[in-house]
This record gives sequence, structure tokens and C-alpha cells, in this order.
Amino acid sequence: MKAIDILCVGEVLIDFIGHQEGVLLNDTRDYHRYLGGSPTNVVMNSARLGLNAALVATVGDDGFGEYIFQRLKEVQVNTDHIQVRKDKATSVIFVSRSSGTPDFLPYRQADYCIEPHQIPTKTLENTQVFHTTCFALCKKPAQSTILEKAEEASRLGCTLSIDMNYSEKLWPDKEEAIKVIKSYCKFNPLVKISEDDMFRLFEEKLPHDKIFEFFHNEGVETVCLTLGSEGVKCSQANKSIITLPAIKIEKVMDTTGAGDAFWSGFLFARIKEKPIQECLEVALKLAALKLQNVGRLPDNINILSKLLS
Repeated sequence: MKAIDILCVGEVLIDFIGHQEGVLLNDTRDYHRYLGGSPTNVVMNSARLGLNAALVATVGDDGFGEYIFQRLKEVQVNTDHIQVRKDKATSVIFVSRSSGTPDFLPYRQADYCIEPHQIPTKTLENTQVFHTTCFALCKKPAQSTILEKAEEASRLGCTLSIDMNYSEKLWPDKEEAIKVIKSYCKFNPLVKISEDDMFRLFEEKLPHDKIFEFFHNEGVETVCLTLGSEGVKCSQANKSIITLPAIKIEKVMDTTGAGDAFWSGFLFARIKEKPIQECLEVALKLAALKLQNVGRLPDNINILSKLLS
């Protein structure tokens, strides 16, 4: 048994999510503050599901940084690998509240300042799953640190994972993005992608089999393609594709973080050595729970008991 079930490496942010529903940022009058960042959502969800979860990230020496530490410690996330920078502000993103893909505006400073000393070899030796995102990979020094440590993690027997949450707004050099993505894929990570991510990356609506083919050709065995209200498709190399419908819910309150909730559920079940179909079912349950709430999964619900019900 390894001491750390999941090590999430990447962006920790303050999300300011619009209070008005179904409008873009230019028509949003006011915002509510939430802890955000895809790896942060996954690490928080994982800790609340009872996993030993650690976050590698960087914050500013400011009030938002203090708030981040406070929220992480409340759910017992390991914060030993979070760096505080006096010369950088904690990163902030303004996000529209939407039932579709939200509009967003990033103000990034501290989040991409992730350095190798934050991820010692001893930590990787004691880690089961090493998870990151395209967001985290899009800017140095985080990019070079993550690629270096992913290679080491793979060599030490960690399972790698990535959310391909590509955005041209954050990573306009698509040629570089594809090159870096391929570099990470050679470590055979579990891959979570969405149709929106792939459209932004390849600038065309690729057939699902072509999406799967791209990743399998790069050495990835397991690819989960989330389809919003249509559910999910999962392709494993040389196996039949599994297709599952989304769980029906009456009203979508907020889509921000739904993909993170899905992947948290998938990785949780995977760590618990559940079969792939059960991993997907757990993932869809957690995503449905998130869609019914604004911001991340609320503190007043026991998400593990909800998954088991």
C-alpha cells in the first residue's frame, strides 16, 4: 500500500463564478467566490471520498492563498507540496454561469510556478496515481516540471492520469500543445477528454473513433470521452467501446467542475480496483451530483454516501 492514493499536480485558483444564469461575462453583474482549478477540484473530491490525497501547486502570499490552505485543510488534503510565492499573486479566474461550456477570463500569476523540488522522489515512490491537466502543462516552469516528474513517476510504477482540458485562450500555440500532450501520453496515462476539448485542439469535429485512435496511437490504453448530457464513451486498446448514458437530472445549476467530478469518481473507483464499467458508473453519479450545485460539490453533503446509495 502506498501512503498517497492520488497526487494532483497543477493549478489552484480562485474561481469567481457569475451569479446570473445563462449569460456571458459581459452581462454578468456579480460573482461568488469558490476554490477552483481542475486538479484542486479532483484532490478535494478525492479527500472527501476518503482517499489520501495530496496537492502540488503554488499560491501567492496573500489572502486568497490563505483561503486556499484553509479550504484544503478542512477536508484533510495534504498541503505539504504547496509552495507560497511572495512575488506572485494567487491566480484568479472569472467564470460565467452556464448550462453549457462556460465563458472564462484568467488572471494567472502563481499557479504555473511549480518547480521540481515540490515533488521529491520519495513522494513519487509513495504515490499510486499521478494526475495533472492540460491547463497545468500549458506554461513553464510547471510544464517542464510535470513532464520530468511524470517520467519519474511512471518509472517508479505510478499510474498516470490527465484531464485534457485544452483551451486556446490559455495555450494559443496548438503545435506546441500537441507536442507536449504526446510527450505526456507516452507514459500511458488514464485520459479524460471532452468533445469541446478536442474541437478546440484540432479545430474540427472529429469522429469519436478518430479521437480514440489519436490517443491509442500515442500509447494510451484507456480513454474516457465525456459527452455532456449524452453520457460517456470509454475506449480501451483492443477492446470493445463502452457507452453509458448520463444520469437524468431536472435542472443543471452549473457545469463548472462537472468534468472534474466525473474524473474524481472514475479515479476513486479505479484506485479501489473496481471494473471499468463500475468506474464509469461512479463517475457519472458524481458528475450528476455536481451539476445540481453551483461551484464545487457542497460541504453539507456526504458525497461517499451519495455514491453508495
